[in-house]
Amino acid sequence: MTTALVYRADEVTEYDDLAAARAARGTTWVHATGADRAEMERVADAFGIHPLSVEDVFNGVRPKTEEYDDYTLVVVKRATLRGGETTFDEEIRDVPVGIFVGSDWLVTLTPGPADPIDRVREAVRSGDERLLHRGADFTAYRIVDVVVDEYFELLDEIEDDIEAVEDAVTTATDIETLEAINSVRRELLSFRKLAWPTREAVGVLARGDPAQVDEETEKYFRDVYDHLVQLVDLTETYRDLASGARDIYLNTLSQSTNEVMKVLTVVATIFIPLTFVVGVYGMNFGSSPYNMPELAWPYAYPAVMVGMLLVALVMLTYFRGQDYI
Repeated sequence: MTTALVYRADEVTEYDDLAAARAARGTTWVHATGADRAEMERVADAFGIHPLSVEDVFNGVRPKTEEYDDYTLVVVKRATLRGGETTFDEEIRDVPVGIFVGSDWLVTLTPGPADPIDRVREAVRSGDERLLHRGADFTAYRIVDVVVDEYFELLDEIEDDIEAVEDAVTTATDIETLEAINSVRRELLSFRKLAWPTREAVGVLARGDPAQVDEETEKYFRDVYDHLVQLVDLTETYRDLASGARDIYLNTLSQSTNEVMKVLTVVATIFIPLTFVVGVYGMNFGSSPYNMPELAWPYAYPAVMVGMLLVALVMLTYFRGQDYI
């Protein structure tokens, strides 16, 4: 679906015809979402957008800022945490947002729903003076700013996951805990791959390199850049916390394994003398003055059993006293 509106300080007008919207006085904003290739080509032709720029938006390229003669392309990506397609674990799903900034026009393209664009577009329709009194570059800033604000919400969700993992690693050594740790690490890695190039893309705008960005708007992009620097720093901090949680999990698992081995060692040690006694008295040779005369004693069997029990109890008491078990 493609919609077009033209806004200036005193009014906002919706248009159905792209040519009429392009020729109207004011700032023209065209938004296309979920449109087919023919619709995209029609929008590109109306504003002189290179076809490769449109393909960049829909081919999953990393966030970037690219300058052309008559416009600047800014590609950013929305990010949400949702259940995976092949697993119940949450994964970061991103949706590209293409922003084409001209001198007096703005074109936004998305392959799917784009809440940030809808929110800014609604602000224009409702007569937000900060948008109506500024050009297309400021509207582009507002879209990028809303996208980046969503990153903070995403990191808050990941932080909750990290806190849950940190609480679990000290008490649980099951496979689910390890899977939760690895899931958080994957989320942070995916977000890092998103935040770093976005910071670079916004940095180009913050320096005012594109001719379509006014000097007055640069400071707003610098504010977004500062937010992205903060996000990158938080990501590195959370990655360290996730790595620390994994180390704690491995140490806890190793300690648990050591405790099990300690108990098994104690049990094996107790059975060593018992095995020796059983082995000796298991040699039932025939009656002879040289062959175990105590075998003829009527209480031989009970005496051996009691003796073995006493040996086991003495050794068990000793090991308990030494805190081996």
